[in-house]
Amino acid sequence: MTELKNIRNFSIVAHIDHGKSTLADRLIQFCGGLPGREMKDQVLDSMELERERGITIKAQTVRLQYIANDGTNYILNLIDTPGHVDFSYEVSRSLAACEGSLLIVDSTQGVEAQTLANAYQAIDNGHEILPVLNKIDLPSSDPQIVKDQIEDILGIDSKDAVLVSAKTGEGIKDLFDKIIKILPCPSGKKDEPLKCMLVDSWYDSYLGVVVLVRVINGELKKNKKIKFMATGVTHLIDRVGVFSPKPNEVDSLTPGEVGFINAGIKNVSDCKVGDTITEEKYPTLNPLPGFKPSQPVVFCGMFPIVSDEYEHLRDSMVKLALNDSSFSYESEVSPALGYGFRCGFLGLLHLEIIRDRFEREFGLELVTTAPSVVYRIKMKDQSIIKLHNPTDMPDSVKIDSIEEPWIKATIIVPDEYLGAVLELCISKRGVQQQLSYVDSRAMIVYKLPLNEVVFDFYDRLKSITKGYASFDYEITGYEINDLVRVNILINGDPVDALSLIVHRDRSQQRGRALCARLKDLIPRQQFKVAIQATIGGKIIARETVTSFRKDVTQKLYGGDVTRKNKLLDKQKKGKKRMKQFGKINIPQNTFLNALKMEEN
Repeated sequence: MTELKNIRNFSIVAHIDHGKSTLADRLIQFCGGLPGREMKDQVLDSMELERERGITIKAQTVRLQYIANDGTNYILNLIDTPGHVDFSYEVSRSLAACEGSLLIVDSTQGVEAQTLANAYQAIDNGHEILPVLNKIDLPSSDPQIVKDQIEDILGIDSKDAVLVSAKTGEGIKDLFDKIIKILPCPSGKKDEPLKCMLVDSWYDSYLGVVVLVRVINGELKKNKKIKFMATGVTHLIDRVGVFSPKPNEVDSLTPGEVGFINAGIKNVSDCKVGDTITEEKYPTLNPLPGFKPSQPVVFCGMFPIVSDEYEHLRDSMVKLALNDSSFSYESEVSPALGYGFRCGFLGLLHLEIIRDRFEREFGLELVTTAPSVVYRIKMKDQSIIKLHNPTDMPDSVKIDSIEEPWIKATIIVPDEYLGAVLELCISKRGVQQQLSYVDSRAMIVYKLPLNEVVFDFYDRLKSITKGYASFDYEITGYEINDLVRVNILINGDPVDALSLIVHRDRSQQRGRALCARLKDLIPRQQFKVAIQATIGGKIIARETVTSFRKDVTQKLYGGDVTRKNKLLDKQKKGKKRMKQFGKINIPQNTFLNALKMEEN
């Protein structure tokens, strides 16, 4: 058994693309975690999607063994966390299992928006924070300016900051020594009743449910009967192990250690992230407080392109929800798209990643509806309902007021792009709260409606700043606004997949843009097809798809004009009858392309 004073549990937090995964690679390599032939870049990013996009999606853990200068053997449990704002729930869970954090800052770019958010999250968890300045091998690196930024913006003492290059391995030995010296060791007692925190769980097709745990008190070993306190279910442990970074079986896990267990768990609902695991015979009296449940902020419908795949989609949802506890879903039926699910996400990148995972991991082709946020509707009878789907919006005569969620957005941007960013925020109904300067970069704090942000805000921000802007946000609350539902009618029939809730001032512009896009996407028929955007009974925009037209007068070679008119009238009556009984078959990729609409 390793003594508590020789264990360190720490996570790596940073802004996206500041070198967390590369630094984790160097730490594993330094400790000989993998033989040279098995070592590869982003070794902890196990998903193909993570490696392809160069981002971390799932927090990964690894146990390292480090021998200090005095010969003492230390156990270091490292958790590599995501950097993007949409995966902040992964970060919060990882921080709860650790006592310290390495705050990675790119020495060429300085403190960014997510650096602030993740550093404050670590401070809220009571972590000891060790600043690490990465990429010191680059010519544009300026460690002293970045140290000053860490002190000025974050208020963290940077005198112990370690200068490293995760690419070349420079400064890694010094970093290990500082981790042991500065970061605290865990606390806990082996002779007390078993108490473990359920940090994460995922589905493995060979082993079933794998549960990642952090032991607080007691000892966790094979053949022990454990109880999940939140659900009350009991299981017998089959296997106990650690990731180093490959899964290795061990005899037991003692206080302060992080590892995994297999217990033949079949039901996804048994494993609630943040639950307390204890022994069935001698349970602990006080469960851990657990994590604050994640609140989805963006909702959209997901439907299989082939209706026969609905059952496969449902099974895939169950497995993916276990792997990503911030993803939520419920079944829904759409007249246009058939049977599917209404899904909740932490942001647009989260939505995109989940959709890609369904396609790659489960071989599903999906249609996703327009993303929307959660609205609070106060009815005339004073009852309050939460609206996830625009099609469920009650009749306007019964509504007293509609509240929409607002966010506090922090944007850090080079000075030359400031004007374009302010213009973008104002166009999205934003209210400026703060503007300050950090060296040659501006830090703007804006209050923005989340409805406008989920649409295309992030893409446009990156495009107008050539990718130099960094963006972070937090939900601040709900505010009453003049919001309306825009319905799209095709030949008088509403298409619920294209309904959206927008501010009244923007409704006409958004309705016209969607109608114009649909006009290009809907295939021509034998009769005219009317595309209309409506608010209640009022039509605010219209486009018409012209019909195919046979030249019925072609065979005429002379005679009176009445012969021509007679044939044209006959054709007109046929078209009218066809329009009355004809059905428009709209390809499903039409919905997909219409929902990718961009504002000009």
